[in-house]
Amino acid sequence: MASENQIRDDLDATLRRLAGSPFRGRLRLDDRDRGYLERTGREAVLDHARDFITGRLAPARPRNDGSQTPMRGHPVFVAQHATATCCRGCLEKWHGIRAGRALTDEQQEFAVALIAHWLDAEVRRPAPATTASATKSVPTRRKPNKPRPRDAGVNQGDLFSTDQDGSSTVDD
Repeated sequence: MASENQIRDDLDATLRRLAGSPFRGRLRLDDRDRGYLERTGREAVLDHARDFITGRLAPARPRNDGSQTPMRGHPVFVAQHATATCCRGCLEKWHGIRAGRALTDEQQEFAVALIAHWLDAEVRRPAPATTASATKSVPTRRKPNKPRPRDAGVNQGDLFSTDQDGSSTVDD
């Protein structure tokens, strides 16, 4: 059985590896998430983490896998993205936990322990600056607008005709 120090060292090494990802390495708790964590308490938030992992990640084929974890709204959601415990694809890619099989109790506890370790590190990190530039939201990528198709099979010029005097009439 691994000692508590070995487990912490393993979690530290995992977080360092994840921090090398441009996406995961930039994720931080904002003031709202920090406040929620402080008001609610670490243990209650970790109970939420267990519930999220059990309900949204542990099944062999989770509903909406790949998009089941919001990006914000709860400190655990941010932690899940930062620790690659947000979906089965990330669990497989980053932690070698195969998709398509229900998570074992040990795998679920690993996910919660990693989330807890990340949250603890975030609490120790200085709070983000609250200047106007720091509070602006980061723009998200949007899909380009697709041109709307014209009414199926109807030529817009066929709907209206113009009389010689310039007045319009509707063709029936």
